[in-house]
Amino acid sequence: MVTIKCRDVIFSNIQAILFDKNGTLEDSEVFLRSLAQKAARIVDAQIPGIGEPLLMAFGVNGDVLDPAGLVSVASRRETEIATAAYIAETGRGWFESLKIARQALADAEKYVGETPSPLFVGSLEILKNLSEAGLKLGILSAATTAEVQEFVETHQLSNYIQLEMGVDEGPSKPDPVLFFQACAELGVEPSSTLMVGDSAGDMQMARNAQAAGCIGITWINQPENVPGADVVINQLDEIQIL
Repeated sequence: MVTIKCRDVIFSNIQAILFDKNGTLEDSEVFLRSLAQKAARIVDAQIPGIGEPLLMAFGVNGDVLDPAGLVSVASRRETEIATAAYIAETGRGWFESLKIARQALADAEKYVGETPSPLFVGSLEILKNLSEAGLKLGILSAATTAEVQEFVETHQLSNYIQLEMGVDEGPSKPDPVLFFQACAELGVEPSSTLMVGDSAGDMQMARNAQAAGCIGITWINQPENVPGADVVINQLDEIQIL
């Protein structure tokens, strides 16, 4: 059991910490914004006029990405469905709309995904320190499990991360079943597990699972993005071991 301190909040008897990926460990803003812009252009080339409203739905306004927007926090499946809904509004059938959406997002990802997104400064060091303190660490992301695994491999985190879990089929955040599943795989109780994430969905999921605590992180100092957090930090090194 480990005692964790974040600012003036203390979490006792902690066995594990689950981290979100995008916007928490991974500085993915450029990638996500580029993905949304490319996907919108691909769809717009087939259905003229849909590009701009689709970008708004994705959470992109010019060169600004909303950290609480669709592409920032939704799973791939949810993003496909939302995109398909916009396409279906033009009068196309649902299955055709879903096919166009899936293909557009897949093509966009191939186009922009050649350069991996970097870790946020200090991420590697804090994971190393927490692991050496005896904590079990996992990643619980709205990205696919394959994307989480690729992230861990790219940044050589396998020595510290014991769980690589994404959303493929079934429930997505903030459904607490994801937290329960992650804790079960790590062999810990939710009541001894912390959640670190950058979205309301992360906080709500952990609260509904009766986690030991919810640490909201906002690298851009926007605490309103993580309502429900027990404490909000701006850098991962604010997670301290007592």
